[in-house]
Amino acid sequence: MRLSTMGSSVRKGRWRCVACVLAVVAGLAAGPAAWAAARGAEAPLQFRITEGNIENAFFQDGPIAAHLLLSSGDKPRVLVAFPAGNSGAGVWFEPTDQPVHWALDGVKGQHRMVAGHAWNGIVAEARVSAGRLVLKDAVLGSIRVLRDYQLGQGYAQQVAVTPQIVAVPQLTERSVHWQRQRLDGAPGYAIALSTDNGRFVREGGHIVLRPDRAGEALRLRIEASTGETPLTPFAHLLNDRAQPDLRSREALQFLSYREKFLAGSWRFDTYFGRDTLMSLRLLMPVLQPAAVDAGIASVLARLSSDGQVAHEEGIGEFAVLQHLKQEGKPSAAPIYDYTMIDGNVMLPPVAAAWLLEDPRGREGARAFLAGKLGAGRQGDALVRNLLFVAAGSEAFARKPVYTNLVALKPGAKVGQWRDSNEGIGRGRYPYDVNAVWMPAALRAIGQFLDAGLLDDYTTPAQRERLRMAAASAGDWERHASALFTVHLSNKLATGQVHDYARQIGVSDAAALKAMDDAGLEFPAIALDAQGKPIPVLHSDEGFRLLFGRPDAAALDRNFASLMRPFPAGLMTDVGMLVANPAYADREVWPRFGKNAYHGTVVWAWQQAVMAAGLKRQLARDDLPAATRKHLVAAQTQLWQAICAAGAVRTSELWSWSYADGHYRIAPFGAGSADEDESNAAQLWSTVFLALPPPAGQFCH
Repeated sequence: MRLSTMGSSVRKGRWRCVACVLAVVAGLAAGPAAWAAARGAEAPLQFRITEGNIENAFFQDGPIAAHLLLSSGDKPRVLVAFPAGNSGAGVWFEPTDQPVHWALDGVKGQHRMVAGHAWNGIVAEARVSAGRLVLKDAVLGSIRVLRDYQLGQGYAQQVAVTPQIVAVPQLTERSVHWQRQRLDGAPGYAIALSTDNGRFVREGGHIVLRPDRAGEALRLRIEASTGETPLTPFAHLLNDRAQPDLRSREALQFLSYREKFLAGSWRFDTYFGRDTLMSLRLLMPVLQPAAVDAGIASVLARLSSDGQVAHEEGIGEFAVLQHLKQEGKPSAAPIYDYTMIDGNVMLPPVAAAWLLEDPRGREGARAFLAGKLGAGRQGDALVRNLLFVAAGSEAFARKPVYTNLVALKPGAKVGQWRDSNEGIGRGRYPYDVNAVWMPAALRAIGQFLDAGLLDDYTTPAQRERLRMAAASAGDWERHASALFTVHLSNKLATGQVHDYARQIGVSDAAALKAMDDAGLEFPAIALDAQGKPIPVLHSDEGFRLLFGRPDAAALDRNFASLMRPFPAGLMTDVGMLVANPAYADREVWPRFGKNAYHGTVVWAWQQAVMAAGLKRQLARDDLPAATRKHLVAAQTQLWQAICAAGAVRTSELWSWSYADGHYRIAPFGAGSADEDESNAAQLWSTVFLALPPPAGQFCH
């Protein structure tokens, strides 16, 4: 059993203790009731989120955690995702001639024993209005396989490894049931549909569900469970400073476990390094210390041998599949992905924010670093990362040319949070990693050295190397920022905005009115392989506000660019867009559309980063009155947009439609042209729990 493998803390009052672990183990063996008693839990966590055609129902009770999705429309679907093992089970139906509609009545937990092993899941009662449903497929196993299937990629590669990934249905007149073991023989996955007013029949090689009486809604009982090892929810997650937003609290609770924080449900029900780090940084003021400790420890536990931060983990059956493919034998040992480069330089400033800057974290910093992690200590792991960052900074510090910046890894098309193939415009050197994160990481290294926290984990030679790297932070920031600067004349900029607006079918009146006679200057989203800036306006300037200290001129200039109405800037009625390609070449425009995962869409957490960054900058006492006035105006404008999109506040992202001069929210994934679908509960979209609106502004 894997319990609290993220290292241990010896701080007084923290959750890690022998008695606690024994109680949790006893609860796992005895089922939900004993589990709840062991950790003092209250009633099960249950909540729902409806977005577009998808009804999302979440259930968490001790060892049971499940997310049920019912998709209405002309492509019906029943899907259940489990944080345990990042696993799930789904049933897809053939497209229907007429849209169907699901209505969910109730959900309760299910705990059963199969061959001496505990299986945890849910039972849901639902109704569906459909004259006929034809089963297309059922997929059971890793969420990563289910999400590939949802994207139309099928499961051919996995089937080539082993055909058992799709269970054979067991059919009766009133029910259909799929169940199988995991590919390595461990307890697996099950899903069943049953009805009392319909019939399952075979027609032409398909399983078809029909109601007994035409026109009557089918009543369906949905049962789904997994035998994967459950995670351990936090009994106490937030302090009394957290905002009273019930939906965000519930989403965060569902995604938070002592072993790790989950990036989002349903598609990312497991650890993601970047998501963990940024969510911890923003939620830090309202999280209980044990939760922050556990989150940072989870990142340290997954570092590579040379100190790189793991982006994503392959666990459960996905790990089994990968080991079968690569080694020819099954193993559930986790596989970590180190493709991303931004997590490496995020860890130092986030760890410093907790262990050096927050009084609660600073009080127990030495005990945290001394906590055991495998054969070593958590401090040893942190130093591995700091040394990796320092080594990666040295070439540019010696010779500040673009080829010495931090680039995407050879052969990789992605490397930071905009991790779709078009996310940084096919660039090679991301702006945020080089102009923001690396300088912030180097400054954090200096903070750790000044505090003396690294003495027990480093040699004198290592401390000297770290000190030299830390000293280069200012030069790194200055020289790197200069390489990304885009300059456009007013004539060229206004012409681009006008033409782009016509192409995408929105008005340019407000956008052009907001542009002044001066030329336009802003940081590029990335540099291409030849070091040329890619002139896509973007939201990553929020990172600089949160971790840097820009001068007044930079603040005035960059906010003038960002806060203009789209398509001159990033602002719309439904939020701040994460990208605007208006100033790029015309062939770039369609690659950043409102159907693109990192295109002209709104990500909740990017607005939160900007809001937190503005708050941090406004706390400074060295800004001119005019600059402060500009920042206050930007803060007001941003929060108006944030509040306007409150209905989708816990979502991963959303898109928009445009009519009658206004932008309106469109759930991402609802349109057939959308690149993917959005998670209804996303970890870093809950961070507004730590961000109250500024004085005088209210979100309803």
